Amino acid sequence: MPETGVPTPAQARPGHPLIMGVVNVTPDSFSDGGQWFGTDAAIAHALELVRDGADIVDVGGESTRPGAARVDPAEELRRVVPVVRELAALGLRVSVDTMRAATAAAAVEAGAVIVNDVSAGLADRAMAEVVAGSDATYVAMHWRGHSDRMDALAEYDDVVTEVRDELAARVDALEGAGVARERIVIDPGLGFAKRAEHNWQLLARLDELAALGLPVLVGASRKRFLGALLEADAPVSARDLPTAVVSVLSARAGAWAVRVHDVASTRLALAVGEAWQSGGRE
Repeated sequence: MPETGVPTPAQARPGHPLIMGVVNVTPDSFSDGGQWFGTDAAIAHALELVRDGADIVDVGGESTRPGAARVDPAEELRRVVPVVRELAALGLRVSVDTMRAATAAAAVEAGAVIVNDVSAGLADRAMAEVVAGSDATYVAMHWRGHSDRMDALAEYDDVVTEVRDELAARVDALEGAGVARERIVIDPGLGFAKRAEHNWQLLARLDELAALGLPVLVGASRKRFLGALLEADAPVSARDLPTAVVSVLSARAGAWAVRVHDVASTRLALAVGEAWQSGGRE
């Protein structure tokens, strides 16, 4: 089982990103159709992801697919906290995927060591205070609005520069609210208020985001822009191969972690990339 502590950027090995496995405790996820909805199913799936090589399991109770409606706060807590508590008790590194400060606080109390907030604190202004008062690592993702309207916000002159600057502003705000910089991870927010060309531009210039001096999480797994590379009737799971390729390229660009649904394919792809880089040397 993974250790519960989260490696800092200084401890991370360049080219060897952590693998964050996705556990959707939702009935309406685009990526798995609610397959892991329910506490027992979610826990079993998380354990499978760890056996496949996940370093972190990311537990979320609210879908952020395009067009998704918000989940009632009490329902999000009901879905997420029992799963986090059980997984943490088993010794796993657990991340909670939430935009709500109350859910983050409850999950951290239950044992989560990472708060993965797709809104970077913009959806709930109390989030920074919760994180600042904990020891949790905080993932701040680039975000412009909720799922029901984010596609209309995908307008950029230079997406990489604008995403970098908007993330930098959020990091400054978080630091001002007491969140230690060494506990902040940034995420370019692929697919969130981004069209396909924006996602590819961000990936191609990932080094410009890394230049902020913060660890970078890449979450490309099974997203629409990868599906556009496939036949129109291909199942969502067919996006796992392009996801694994993106993971390897993200590793070469210095990503701290990759967030994926199919851990096994990404772990194998990363192993191939590492062997290639090392020339097979131990």
